[in-house]
Amino acid sequence: MDSKNARHRVVITGIGLVTPLGSGDAFWKNLRAGTIATREISRFDVSAYPSRVAAQIDDFDPADYLEPKRVRWTDRFSQFAIAAAKLALQDADLHFNGLARDAGVFVGSALGGLGYAEEQLQVFGGRGLDAIRPLLAVSVFGGAAVSNISMEFGLTGPTISNANSCASGLVGIGQAYQAIANGDARVALAGGVEAPLSPLIYGAFTVIRAMSRRNDDPQTASRPFDRARDGFVMAEGAGIVLLERYEDAVSRGAKMYAEVRGFGLSSDAYHMSAPRPDGVQVARAMERALQDARVGPDEVEAINAHGSSTLLGDKVEALAYSHLFGERSKRIPVSATKGQHGHALGATGAWEMGIALMGMRDEVIPGAVNLEATDTDCAIAPQAAEVSCSSRIVLSNSSGFGGLNAALVLQATD
Repeated sequence: MDSKNARHRVVITGIGLVTPLGSGDAFWKNLRAGTIATREISRFDVSAYPSRVAAQIDDFDPADYLEPKRVRWTDRFSQFAIAAAKLALQDADLHFNGLARDAGVFVGSALGGLGYAEEQLQVFGGRGLDAIRPLLAVSVFGGAAVSNISMEFGLTGPTISNANSCASGLVGIGQAYQAIANGDARVALAGGVEAPLSPLIYGAFTVIRAMSRRNDDPQTASRPFDRARDGFVMAEGAGIVLLERYEDAVSRGAKMYAEVRGFGLSSDAYHMSAPRPDGVQVARAMERALQDARVGPDEVEAINAHGSSTLLGDKVEALAYSHLFGERSKRIPVSATKGQHGHALGATGAWEMGIALMGMRDEVIPGAVNLEATDTDCAIAPQAAEVSCSSRIVLSNSSGFGGLNAALVLQATD
């Protein structure tokens, strides 16, 4: 394409979510009901860990989504991804048919298949090399999820995996948007997936004191933007959305959640586990997304925040909103929902994209649980008073370890 004006418009027509709050429609119902998924971990022994709570998925059965042979040749990481992709396609009522050659897959993950690798390492240590499953070699790399989605549906268009830490899911959706807008694909499955609840991976995050230690009251452990926050709550799952050309969606009479208008990235270039204190680069990613969308900061009507519940992260994010929006940052309603579904690292940005889209559809902004006293000037919507808001332009924001920042701009299509 020669110019911005010649680019294809891109819309989201399907949402597929596999989360601790439920999958598909159940997720949205439970989120709006104020359900909190955080519990003490039961999957492995955490008695000696300083952090002992997580948002785990206890009712996921891969056989509900995959044929028996595919179940045997995929790990939990890829199974989550395929399940979310199927839910997105069902929601969009799309059958690829002749579109397969122009259909892309763009899925991010902070850790890929490391959880399964850890499991197999224990097998190796106890029973030797011959006991390791052949599946390990093709499961551990981050690209396993996009490969398995592509094979599941026979998609031969552009296929890209990214590992941009906790911004991975939003990055995947942004990459899909760019590919369709530029004519490199006509339709794409995009988002994030994570399966990090294993003893070593979970333990590594406790060592750096990134997670909440509110073990005596798990339901209040994750508290985005609250003054008493002490770290995030780890979660698992996947979020995939279906993006397609606007003209194709119109042609087949598809429902459209929203149009993707802009995408922006930046790097703090500061520290591997702490955000840059001034918030300038978080603001820069959002500014670039708005510039790409040709939308001014004064036109943004709602924000879907990263809101990880870390002491520094939430403070820096609020400062970034102040940089970008000035006094308006005190009035733009902000949704921060990790207190309910936890933080599934690379998958969470895709979950929150789904929340932003369904919020636009239903004209509500889900609020933050456990918000008793904030230490920011942002207008964080409290869960007890869900905000009714017909938002036409919404900004979704994600940040991750290594100082990797991403933002997307959504606009209503009607």
